This record gives sequence, structure tokens and C-alpha cells, in this order.
Amino acid sequence: MQKRWLIKTPIESAAVEEFRSSLKVDAIVAELLLQREINTFEQAEYFFRPKLEQLHDPFLMKNLPEAVARINNAIENEEKILLFGDYDVDGTTAVALLYSFLKEHHNKLDFYIPNRYTEGYGVSYQGIDFASENEFTLIISLDCGIRSVEHVKYAKEKGIDFIVCDHHNPGNELPDCLVLDPKQLDCPYPFKELSGCGVGFKLLQGLCIQNAWDLSSLFQHLDLLAVSIGADIVSVTGENRILCYHGMLQLNNKPRAAFKELLAIAKREFPVTLTDVVFTIAPRINAAGRLRSGKHAVELMISDNTAEIKRIAAEINADNLERRQLDQLITSEALDLIELDETFNKRKSTVVFKNDWHKGVVGIVASRLIERHFRPTIVLTESNGMATGSARTVNDFDIHAALEKCEHLLEQFGGHTHAAGMSLKIENVPAFQTLFEKVVKDSISKEDESAEQQIDLGLDFASIFTVGENRMKVPRLKRILEQFEPHGPQNMKPVFMASNVFSTKVNLLNEAHLKISMTQPHTDCILEGIGFNMADKMDFVAAGLAFDVVFTLETNKWRDRETIQLNIKDIRPTVSYTF
Repeated sequence: MQKRWLIKTPIESAAVEEFRSSLKVDAIVAELLLQREINTFEQAEYFFRPKLEQLHDPFLMKNLPEAVARINNAIENEEKILLFGDYDVDGTTAVALLYSFLKEHHNKLDFYIPNRYTEGYGVSYQGIDFASENEFTLIISLDCGIRSVEHVKYAKEKGIDFIVCDHHNPGNELPDCLVLDPKQLDCPYPFKELSGCGVGFKLLQGLCIQNAWDLSSLFQHLDLLAVSIGADIVSVTGENRILCYHGMLQLNNKPRAAFKELLAIAKREFPVTLTDVVFTIAPRINAAGRLRSGKHAVELMISDNTAEIKRIAAEINADNLERRQLDQLITSEALDLIELDETFNKRKSTVVFKNDWHKGVVGIVASRLIERHFRPTIVLTESNGMATGSARTVNDFDIHAALEKCEHLLEQFGGHTHAAGMSLKIENVPAFQTLFEKVVKDSISKEDESAEQQIDLGLDFASIFTVGENRMKVPRLKRILEQFEPHGPQNMKPVFMASNVFSTKVNLLNEAHLKISMTQPHTDCILEGIGFNMADKMDFVAAGLAFDVVFTLETNKWRDRETIQLNIKDIRPTVSYTF
């Protein structure tokens, strides 16, 4: 897939020099900070050393004082409280967080994770029936519930109160209960991009403040919140950066046994980054909800029994291996369907349906299809007599807004700008495909129709090292850039571009990955790089032609020796750029 390279407009050199001088950092670091709108010493300190004392007052969130009062009333009257969480990483970590903390203050507590296949996304009638049959009088929903208007009515008829903790976009009508969601139009909470687990955390923070409970005992569970932030792809700025920064410290310095075991199974060594979490811990937790039950994942995260943790972690890892196989099989079948569709090349969207696909991996498959065919994508399968599926989007195209325009054909849908889920009658699938295509065609911008490669700065290889620095060791620049962690939306890992590059050695690893030694004219600097799944670039870079390379700076560890390595994002023939 050909990407458009988008190089950020350089910051005026005088501004970079002034900021560099005041912070006493390299010009490269100064410009990267200015790009992130960090232009004072105080803002830099907030960025590099976020403090838990800087968290917002939880009582700024609409309905939070009332929610705290309702939980305190339940504790005082020894009511049974049920935590109801979505089956993905955000929902299960939220349940694990609230259960782990609240069980220290209330012993009439349990949790419920719906079955992905028999109950579907969000609050379910089966879950409410479970609560009624077991005499729960308060349900706290986590990472779901904002659109569960009828379900909350049903619960109220059974004498069950509801507190909704969600972070998805509300519909036109809100459930008739206490709703905690910073995306409510009239919610004054200053940070709108919390994960579902983050909203649950703010509720616990409010309980701690109101009841004079020890906040440090709550902060011991921030590793769960960091995992939710990474997995749910929410902004890693503002309050999320504070929470994630301290959650990653917790994860690396005092990891809970569950995460330690999952990382060991994945053969990952400490310390780990948020990116490591996204590619190791998160897929395994998700696999439990996709193939078995999200309840399995919660049991793993809240357990302190070594034997139980090892058993569940092994089962979840096996689920993840099966998930990968299903992902590959269904992706192949979906691509075959696309190939057989003679009208596909004229379309702006992708909607594919096959009734026997595994529901648990359709979201992953949608992302895979976008890698091949860059357009808003929906993958549907049959579940309980309905067409059910997941949507993924491209660039800044709002997939949730597009689904709202198809709402009359849908039985249920929910999500946010970049991802969503839905269900509809099978007979409505053709009409939905037609309407969704029209919505996308009428609203997608030219910019959103092609893949983008964001680039922060141009960077010559020699500039990676300071004068006299040992090039066989990790450079100072890389060590400073590590302090930009944790990375995620709105704070992505810095991406650089080097122009007029030549290869000195080229290999192919596992017939798929490009391993290359590179240099530039007028320098004696030779750097190693790896381009994953870039086998198609091998002949080009080996032909002696100059090329431009986009990369991030990584470290490569081999036999206790660490060196710098470029993680190659894209390669193309050299053209003229002005920096």
C-alpha cells in the first residue's frame, strides 16, 4: 500500500534554539516537545514527570457525588453489588480494578461478564436476570451501558439500581439512572478521553476522598488502568498520561502475578513499554473474551493463587494461539470474497458477510482488511440469527457517525470514532451495504482515502550521535527519547526520515522481514535497520539506488549487548525535501 508521507512543518529555528537553551536539551528534543505544544519549563516538567497530585477532582464529573453516595449507602446497608463489565480488555480490567479495590471495603460483591455469543455487546437481560435471581440491588456497569436505556428500565422494574460507567458516545436518550460518562454534553469534567476503566477509577477515587480511604492502596492497581489505556487506543495525553505513566511504573516495578506470567509466556523481559503491553498482554486478555469468556480474564487478574494464575494464563495463551489461526483463516476468506466482487474497486467502503465466521475475531479481521484495502471496513457474521460484526475506520473518518446515518437498519450499535460494533437482521445486510457505501462516499475526504505516514523530523544518521559518542552503544538521544513514554494516540513515538540513503548489506529474515545496513554520503556512520513485512522492498534497496527511509529509533539486545536499530516504517526513492 502506497502511503502519503506527511512531514510536520518545521518549528522556527529561533524558537527551537531558545527552548533548547532554556531546557538544556538537544535541538531535536526541543523541537519534538514544541510539536507537542510543550513550550515552557513547567509544561516540560508536567510531561516528563507527571504527578498523581495533578489528577482532576473526580467530583467534577456529572453524577459522581450521587454515585459515591449510592455505593456508600449500599455498603452501609450490606446490599449486594454486581460489577457488570464488557468482555474486552477495557471492560475486564475495569471489573478487575473495582473488584480488587472494593472487596477490601465490602464483602457482598461479585462480577458478571456477558457471553460474547449468546448475550452480545453491552448490558444484557441475562445479566440483569442473574442479578435479580441472586438478590443484587445495585449494578455498576463498566465500559458499557450508555445506550442501555431499555435494559436499565428492565432492571428498575426488578428493583435493581444502576450506575453506568462508560466512555462511549451517548445516544439521543440516556438511561434513567446515574450515568458517569465525561462525553455527556453537559458533563463539566475537563478531560473527555478516559478509558472505561478510567471512568471506574474516577469513581473509586471519589469514594476514597469521600470516605478518607487510603489513596495509595487504589494507586497500587494503576497497572490495570495502564493496560486498559493502551488496549483501548485512547489518547495518551493529559490525565491519561498521568495514569498511564504511573501504571507502567507499577507494572514494571511491582507487577501483579497475572501480568508477570503473561509476559513470561510471551518471552518478554522487564522493563516493558506500553507498546509491549498492547502486543503481549492485551491480545491474550482479549482472546479470553473472544474464544472462551471474559470472566476467565478477570479471574486471572484478581487472583493471588500461583497455581491458578499459571493454569488460567496457559489457557488464555492457548486461546490466543487459536485466535491467531482463526484470524489468518477468516482474513484469507474475506479477501477471497473481495476478489470475487467485480464492483469492489469502484467502492469507497468494505462490508463483507459470511455466516460461519467466528464472531470473536471479526474486529481483528476488519483491521487486517484495511491493511490491504484502505477504506472504512465492516466484517459481519451470523450469531443468534442476527448479522453481527465490527467496524474499523481509516485516518480521521468517523465510523460511529457513519453508522448513526444507517441506524434505522440496525438493531443495536455502539462505539466511538475509530471502532464500533453492530447487529442487524440478516435480511437487512444488502440494504445496509448499499446505504453504508453511500454514506461513506458522500462524506469521506480525499485525505482519508489514502494511508498516511506521519513524520516528525528529518534526521541524518550522524545526528543521532553526539560528537565523539561511541556508535557501538545506545546513543544519548535514544535514552532521552525513552522519557517520552508512554506512547499512544496524541503522543506517538517520534518518527524520523533520512534522505539519500544507500544500503551496504541486505538480508531477508523468515522470507518476510527486511534486514538492512544503511549509510549516507559524507558520513562514516552505518546503521542497522529492520523493516517488518517489507520483503517486496528488497530488490529495490539492494540495487544501489538512493532511497529515503522513515523510521523510529529502537534498541537491539543481543547477548547482553545493546545497540541502536532503526525500525523501518516505509521506504521510497529519494526526492528533494527542505527541512
